[in-house]
Amino acid sequence: MAIKKYLVVLSFIMCCNTISFSQGVMSITDLIYARTPEGELQLDLYLPDDNRKDVLVIWIHGGAWRSGSKEDPPKLLLKHGYPLASINYRLSTEAPFPAQIHDIKAAIKFLRSKSKGFKFNADKIVLWGSSAGGHLAALAGLSNNDAYLEGNIGQLTNETSSVQGVIDFFGPTNLTTILKQSTPHGLDVRIPALDLLLGNHEDEGMQKKASPVFYVDENDPPVFIAHGEQDPQVPINQSVELYTRCIRFGVKADIHYVEGNGHGGYGFENHVMEKLLLDWMAQF
Repeated sequence: MAIKKYLVVLSFIMCCNTISFSQGVMSITDLIYARTPEGELQLDLYLPDDNRKDVLVIWIHGGAWRSGSKEDPPKLLLKHGYPLASINYRLSTEAPFPAQIHDIKAAIKFLRSKSKGFKFNADKIVLWGSSAGGHLAALAGLSNNDAYLEGNIGQLTNETSSVQGVIDFFGPTNLTTILKQSTPHGLDVRIPALDLLLGNHEDEGMQKKASPVFYVDENDPPVFIAHGEQDPQVPINQSVELYTRCIRFGVKADIHYVEGNGHGGYGFENHVMEKLLLDWMAQF
C-alpha cells in the first residue's frame, strides 16, 4: 500500500473501530461524522484500491425510518471503482423529522471535507437509497440550501450539503398523497411509520415539509428512479409523481419500472440494473 494511504488510515485510527482490506477494497468502519444529543453518528467507508472513480456514492438505508443500519450496503457500484459511504442516521424512534435529513446533510459535509485524503471529487457526490432511504436521498438531494432541512449538526458549517445526483429506489416522494394511493397492506405499514416520523400522520404541514416533490426546482441535480411494478408498500405513483415534477422543472430525470418486482427484489440487483446505473453514473 502506498504511503499516502497509510497516512489516511493513521489520520482516522483514533475514531474508527476497524480497518480491513478485502478484494482490493479498503473498508474503514464506524467513522464518527457528528454528535447529537441522542448519540454519535457513524458511517462506513469503502475505498477501491485500483481504478478508483472520483465520484463518491453515499448509501442511505431503508427501514420505514424506524429501523435499519449502515451494515451491508449494496456493492453494485463499488465493484466498478466507485467509493462508497454507508451512513447511520437518527431513526424516528430516536428523534422525529427533520433529524434524519439534518444527519444526512452533516454526513455530506463531513465527507466533502475529507475528499482530498480519500481521493474523490468534492464536487461529485451522489446520494443513493431505497424505500425510506430513497425518500431521504431524494429529500436531501433536492432541498439545496433549505434552512429548515439544513440543520446545524456537525461542525462543518462552511461546507455545502449540495449533491450532484440522486438515486431513488422505490422511495415515498409525496406524503400528502401516499395514503390515498396505498393498499391495505401499505396503510398498515405506512400509518404507524408516519406517526413516528412526523408526530401525526395526518399533519398536512409536516407531510408537505417531508415530501421531496415540493422541493424540486430548476437547480436540482439529475435523478435516477426505479420502482417495482408490483410494489405493495410504496405505491408506484410516488415515483411517477417525482419523475413528472422533475420533468416539469427541467430537471434531468430517468425512471425505470422493474417488471415482476415488488418492494425490492432481484430486479434491483441484477446485471440489467447494474448497467442502467453505470450508464447513468457515466455523466459525472
